[in-house]
Amino acid sequence: MSVFSDSYVLRVLFTRASGSDTTAWRWHRLTASLLDPYRPELHYMRGPGPKWREKHKQASA
Repeated sequence: MSVFSDSYVLRVLFTRASGSDTTAWRWHRLTASLLDPYRPELHYMRGPGPKWREKHKQASA
């Protein structure tokens, strides 16, 4: 599947809402999700850092 089809924005837009004000609810959810400053992908750890390597260097040597 493509990344766009799995995106959070599409899930927000196409989620079925009950009530008469569906368009306003979708617009509110979309703007709230786009303006949310938290981006978890920016905080993704890619592996052990230098302190971990320094600590485990003696055990493997």
